[in-house]
Amino acid sequence: MAGVAGPGTGQGAAGGDGDDSLYPIAVLIDELRNEDVQLRLNSIKKLSTIALALGVERTRTELLPFLTDTIYDEDEVLLALAEQLGNFTGLVGGPDFAHCLLPPLESLATVEETVVRDKAVESLRQISQEHTPVALEAHFVPLVKRLASGDWFTSRTSACGLFSVCYPRASHAVKAEIRQHFRSLCSDDTPMVRRAAASKLGEFAKVLELDSVKSEIVPLFTNLASDEQDSVRLLAVEACVSIAQLLSEDDLEALVMPTLRQAAEDKSWRVRYMVADKFSELQKAVGPKITLNDLIPAFQNLLKDCEAEVRAAAAHKVKELCENLPMEGRETIIMNQILPYIKELVSDTNQHVKSALASVIMGLSTILGKGNTIEHLLPLFLAQLKDECPEVRLNIISNLDCVNEVIGIRQLSQSLLPAIVELAEDAKWRVRLAIIEYMPLLAGQLGVEFFDEKLNSLCMAWLVDHVHAIREAATHNLMKLVQKFGKEWAQNTIVPKVLVMANDPNYLHRMTTLFCINALSEACGQEITTKQMLPVVLKMARDQVANVRFNVAKSLQKIGPILDTDALQEEVKPVLQKLGQDEDVDVKYFAQEAISVLALA
Repeated sequence: MAGVAGPGTGQGAAGGDGDDSLYPIAVLIDELRNEDVQLRLNSIKKLSTIALALGVERTRTELLPFLTDTIYDEDEVLLALAEQLGNFTGLVGGPDFAHCLLPPLESLATVEETVVRDKAVESLRQISQEHTPVALEAHFVPLVKRLASGDWFTSRTSACGLFSVCYPRASHAVKAEIRQHFRSLCSDDTPMVRRAAASKLGEFAKVLELDSVKSEIVPLFTNLASDEQDSVRLLAVEACVSIAQLLSEDDLEALVMPTLRQAAEDKSWRVRYMVADKFSELQKAVGPKITLNDLIPAFQNLLKDCEAEVRAAAAHKVKELCENLPMEGRETIIMNQILPYIKELVSDTNQHVKSALASVIMGLSTILGKGNTIEHLLPLFLAQLKDECPEVRLNIISNLDCVNEVIGIRQLSQSLLPAIVELAEDAKWRVRLAIIEYMPLLAGQLGVEFFDEKLNSLCMAWLVDHVHAIREAATHNLMKLVQKFGKEWAQNTIVPKVLVMANDPNYLHRMTTLFCINALSEACGQEITTKQMLPVVLKMARDQVANVRFNVAKSLQKIGPILDTDALQEEVKPVLQKLGQDEDVDVKYFAQEAISVLALA
């Protein structure tokens, strides 16, 4: 068949005048055999077009067998093929023929590369929904069984992802077989297979009958949660969330909690980390009573775990844990059973733990109310604002709005200021950048007088920072502040300080003046822009540095629409025309572009 299109047939050849119906598949075959991976990839991505050209019957009888036989390609080509086949049902004649897509996908589900297998499984799951119950038992279930009993671990890992999609529509007898296969995979000799089974245990449990969950899934969960490999045990923790949602409180207490308690104290930190990471989901799944009896003591242990990663993961969940507690008695539980452990973490030796806590601790103020916040939380916030780690200080400052709602910012402002100043001058420019981004929020909370007195000078200092990203962010910051505090404030406080920089000896600072004018013009409006800013921009058109002159042209283009027609014609136009004759090619280009955009006749 490949002979129809000789070697070297290009993609465009299919568009020839020839009426030969073999042409599209010949081009495909030719390109699939090409040494260039990109050509093969392009060809696979056009499979649907080729299938349309061939028609449903020839797609089934020729294209799919060809694809099934040639699965030995580069991983990226196989990945594209696995993805394409998931949407192929319509191209092979609809749901009645969906089973024709199973052979190539079955082959793809056994390859070595994980991402290809995962994509093949995803496509198989998609296609399973398009099978009728009869076709599912005739074609799809046998495929799952073959994969589940394959010699290579790759096929057995792929099978794990397919049980839950075929189980609900299978007959009673077949369901028993499917459960038996899944049980075998949960005790497979290969850790990778047990891992795959553990990762799908919760999903499979959701489609099983409750009796089967209790009699089969729970024992599997217990075994996997005590597997010799910690990578299997930690996935069992994830499954626990789904299983817990299906069981009554009594069953949970008897069947699941002993295993979960054991996982929270597992010898491997990775398993304990998973318990901490999934804590909120576990809490919702087991309900309030078990949470109080079992989970809170476990959480206390995780907050003082010997591994920093576990403490950090638990610290991240503090706010969610408190929010999910029942309203009745919540305050007492937090004050007596959680807060003492939080106080310990504020002075933890690991900065990631302190940082994780700082990102959520402010949220406790809305849960505990004004009195408790001032008495118990405020000292912790103030301690974190003085922490030597910039991320800790930053996380506190970025969540100030929570505390502001409860106690007002004045309580914090005196301690806040030194922390803000330190962050604003931090040696790491990313820290400086982050504090700039919170400045409009802070300004809104602190009010204009406090801002002018304490923070205005910082905002101006950022405009002459040696890092370009800081100068750029400082410019946007000024615009947001003007939007918050109004034009009059801008005219009196910001604009004069910005315009002074136009005479700075450093040309980069002179350019920052132009960037500020671009950003502020819209917020300040026509009058301030025309009377105060425009004269400075026009004067800078005579600057010695070409970079400044072409930025003048760009600024005039930006502020032009804000100016009135007289100012445009009488002041802007002559300057742009002069810049349009400049000796520097960039200045000339931007001046001419500004003239055409502003349509200055």
